[in-house]
Amino acid sequence: MSSSDVTSGQKSVAKYLSARTITPEVMSYIMEKGTREPEQMVKLREVTTEHPASVMMSAPEQACFFTMLMKLIGAKKTIEVGVFTGYSTLATALGLPEDGKVIALDISDEYTAIGRPYWKAAGVEGKIDLQIGPAAASLDKLIEAGGANQYDFAFVDADKPNYQLYYEKLLVLIKPGGLITIDNVLWSGRVVDNSVNDESTVAIRNLNAFISADKRVEIVMLPIGDGVSFVRKI
Repeated sequence: MSSSDVTSGQKSVAKYLSARTITPEVMSYIMEKGTREPEQMVKLREVTTEHPASVMMSAPEQACFFTMLMKLIGAKKTIEVGVFTGYSTLATALGLPEDGKVIALDISDEYTAIGRPYWKAAGVEGKIDLQIGPAAASLDKLIEAGGANQYDFAFVDADKPNYQLYYEKLLVLIKPGGLITIDNVLWSGRVVDNSVNDESTVAIRNLNAFISADKRVEIVMLPIGDGVSFVRKI
């Protein structure tokens, strides 16, 4: 592709861009008028914001959307790869019916312990099956236990170099018509900056290209938070 082709392509999509970026004032407006963040989610978000690794928390509008999405797709069995303090886990659990379940996978008992009191206070502790250990091994155990084609929804927000490994295992576990959602697919814009080639950026860039061509799924990538791909298993 020539430089003129790239320039032409950039111009063709320019009309779809917002004339203004999302400012803190606009984000505050969205939070006030465009979401109904439950009390325990607000409290957990505020606690997590003070954490040194708070950048790993999902965006609040994204989390609230996931709560609604669970209801829209009628999800009952879900998987979360990467829990951190459990903010998105709480959001997902709140959208599930009483007999719903989130299999929450993380390697840190320290981080996940932050969210557990808020899960309990929100009344969803019983919906969350927290499993501490390497996610790939935990996913293998779910497959070995007969979990293939049994899950409605999965959310991946974990170590980027292993994203494609998680994706392939989740494709086994998710039922046809189910959703895999993948966080940080825009990676603060680094995916389109060819001068950035660290391991995580390359892994996300490669996964995005792979899924775009994967005939086993349908995909829509949206600029929510740091970019989320919604991947539907055919």
